[in-house]
Amino acid sequence: MKRLSIIAVTALLFLGQSCTQNKNNQNSEKMDKKEKTEHYTFKLSENVTRKKVTFKNRYGITLIGDLYVPKNQGNETGAALAISGPFGAVKEQSSGLYANQMAERGFIVLAFDPSYTGESGGEPRSVASPDINTEDFSAAVDFLGLQKMVDRKRIGIIGICGFGGFALNATAIDKRVKAVATTSMYDMSRVMAKGYFDATTLEQRTKILEQLGEQRWKDAEADTYQPGPVLNAEKLKGDEPDFVKEYHDYYRTSRGFHERSLNSTGSWNATNPWSFMNMPLLTYIKEISPRPMLLIAGEKAHSRYFSEDAYKAAAQPKELIIIPNAVHVDLYDKVDVIPFDKLEAFFKEHLK
Repeated sequence: MKRLSIIAVTALLFLGQSCTQNKNNQNSEKMDKKEKTEHYTFKLSENVTRKKVTFKNRYGITLIGDLYVPKNQGNETGAALAISGPFGAVKEQSSGLYANQMAERGFIVLAFDPSYTGESGGEPRSVASPDINTEDFSAAVDFLGLQKMVDRKRIGIIGICGFGGFALNATAIDKRVKAVATTSMYDMSRVMAKGYFDATTLEQRTKILEQLGEQRWKDAEADTYQPGPVLNAEKLKGDEPDFVKEYHDYYRTSRGFHERSLNSTGSWNATNPWSFMNMPLLTYIKEISPRPMLLIAGEKAHSRYFSEDAYKAAAQPKELIIIPNAVHVDLYDKVDVIPFDKLEAFFKEHLK
């Protein structure tokens, strides 16, 4: 546990020192061409169509997403889902895989890149926000609710890893969301403010905040934003904790690598933890009730306690599922481990 605390401080806390329509057919053709050559870490189902879409959040940031629609959708309105995550990932990775799977099961699904990352807009790049990333989910609900094929009263969201916490926060405030599910959930505000297993001491926290403040002076003087260290090293030394090796096995190999993913090739800005340090994401988790919540975590995941504690803090109706023998990243892409049948049943029951 001591080692986990060190990793939390050095790797996560401080970190280094309405759909817009294409204007003309030409732009549409360019987008279609790009779609055909784009790199995805999974194969699109032959029963699903995928279309690049754009929409804005209430801060005016343009978000880019992929809309997955069952080919047999027809003219009837259907239930819809918005999906994002993991933290630092892009829609061509886990969220797109989930969208593809759920669209196969009859849902209209939007997987999107959060603000400041991937293909989505926002400056500076490579920064996250407990407020804006929560808003991104509500903006996705805006977009889905404007689609003629979507029943506005049947919209749910799925958050993966760090975007699990944002998904719960968004559901608490956005009563349009009728059901929420998370997998391998992280509470990013908790882990940044307190470290893994809340092991960061007040002295350590104070030191981190002092260092972040000093970094702000440096950024202001340089009129730029210093990047933190690379999130997942290209090569491992071999003595890293298991969960670091698991992240590497996903993000740095052909299994899940994507050139736009910060987790594959980049880093967050060094001051990225700043706004997470005193803005707890799950303060109002009880206000998700009476809408249902499904939390899914791996039995052997280092992050399991986030889902267990969120479950304890939430009001009914709620359900916690622990997947036997699964580690954190197994729920990123292993379709034989991720309980898609359960996710299908959950949303079909609650998005009637």
